[in-house]
Amino acid sequence: MTAPLRLAVWKFASCDGCQLALLESGDLLLELAEAVEIAHFAEASSSMREGPWDLSLVEGSITTAEDIARIRHIRENSRLLVAIGACATAGGIQALRNVADAGAFAAAVYPHPEILDALETSTPVSDHVAVDLELQGCPISSAQLLEVITALLSGRKPQLPVEPVCFECKRAGHPCVLVANGTPCLGPVTTAGCGALCPAVGRGCYGCFGPLPGAVPAVLSQRLAELGLHRAELTALYRSFAAAAPANAEEAARHE
Repeated sequence: MTAPLRLAVWKFASCDGCQLALLESGDLLLELAEAVEIAHFAEASSSMREGPWDLSLVEGSITTAEDIARIRHIRENSRLLVAIGACATAGGIQALRNVADAGAFAAAVYPHPEILDALETSTPVSDHVAVDLELQGCPISSAQLLEVITALLSGRKPQLPVEPVCFECKRAGHPCVLVANGTPCLGPVTTAGCGALCPAVGRGCYGCFGPLPGAVPAVLSQRLAELGLHRAELTALYRSFAAAAPANAEEAARHE
């Protein structure tokens, strides 16, 4: 009899939203629990078993020296490692400190910032260890996460979208907020997966699911500038959920 896949779920600097996406999968999660051994998942169980693990799902960005040591230990003991969510794949909102004075931020929030032991940057998991797959989103799509796990269980390649959010808008019949209303929208350069949640209610896409591979954000920026966005507004638009993703970081810096 084949041993069940040993699954571990880890948290670094994050809001726990991506772990909750798995917990909120309902009956599908119960079916998954029957097919795998959940060896480590602090959000769901106090039972935590040592590695090695077949699959580690890692949420959150790397923000302390301790984080670096911990993610290396996890990588060394995991056959496969999947980074889940905008924090783990692109530094998250907290990566805004990468282009600011992190010390000033800490002083503004904490009465004794000297007790903090944090790095000056918030970086994705892939900056520190090899990652087998990245799953975008803030939070991730429960359906995509379960697709990844079931694909690994069955020995096939996960089927994940490699298309812009605009495709989801078109399929759902949503009017283009950029064309129809002149609303700033990152949909043309953002990977699909969210179901076009923001354009569905008339808001522009904020880029939660990360830059679309091969997209050219400079072309979108030119159009947004024609609509009246100033350089500072363009910089802020790209410095959001995926601020540390190279495509977004480079385009934001270009407008500073």
